[in-house]
Amino acid sequence: MMSLHGKVVIVTGGARGIGRATCMQLALLGAKVVVSGNEDELAIQSVVSEITAAGGEALAFRADARSKEQMEQLADAVKNAFGRIDVLICNSNSGTIASTFAELSWESFEQQLTDELKSAFEPTKAVIPTMMAQRSGRIIYLSSTEGKDPTPQYIAFGTAKGGLDTFARYIAQEFGPAGISANIVAPGFVRTDEPFKISEEESRVIGSFTPLGRIAEPEDVAGVITFLAGDGARFLTGTYTPVTGGLVME
Repeated sequence: MMSLHGKVVIVTGGARGIGRATCMQLALLGAKVVVSGNEDELAIQSVVSEITAAGGEALAFRADARSKEQMEQLADAVKNAFGRIDVLICNSNSGTIASTFAELSWESFEQQLTDELKSAFEPTKAVIPTMMAQRSGRIIYLSSTEGKDPTPQYIAFGTAKGGLDTFARYIAQEFGPAGISANIVAPGFVRTDEPFKISEEESRVIGSFTPLGRIAEPEDVAGVITFLAGDGARFLTGTYTPVTGGLVME
C-alpha cells in the first residue's frame, strides 16, 4: 500500500527541509521525483544527485511556484519526460513576516497572502489538465497549524495558511469527480522549519509539553506526505492532518 513505484511526483520547495526529506522518502518508495524550487541550481541538483546515487530516478527543475509561466513549463517538461503527472506536493515557502497587527502594513499583509496562495494556485493550475486527462491525481498542500491555532506576531502567515486550507478543500470538491484528491498536511514546530527558527532550548521546552515528547523532524512530516501520495490514502480527500506530536489535536 505504500509503494509508489513508477509514480511521477512533483515537489515544489524540494531542495531543503521538509521538501528534501519528502523527495528522499518518495524516491525510496519507487517514485520518479521532480525536485523543483526557487533555490539556486546547486541546492536542487544536490537532492537529485543523492536520489540517483541511491538508485532512484529524479529530475531537477528550477522554477518559482508563484510564476504561471514557469509552472506551465515545469508541467510540460515533466509530461514530456515521463508521460504523466501523478502527484503534486505544494511545499514552496516564500518566507514569512513576523509582526503584530498594530505594526503590520496592508502592503506586507497582502504580499504574504499573495505569495502563499499563488504558490499553491499556479502549480495546481499547471498540473490539473494532465490529471484531468488521466482521470487521476493527488495534490498535497503543506500548510501550518498557525492557520487554526494562532501564534503571536504571525497574523499574516497564519491568515495566509488559513486561506490555503480553504483553497485545498475547494480543489478537493471540484476535482474529486475527476479522480483527483487534495489533502492538507499542517506541521507545527519542525526542527528545520524556516518561518519559525527555534533554538535547542526552545525545542526542549516545546517538546516537554508535547504529548510525544519532542518537536517534529522533517522526516516525520515527510512520512505523512508520502502516505497521502500512496494507495493507502486513495479514499481520502479534503482532509487536514496536523503533524505536531499531539500538541495540536483534531
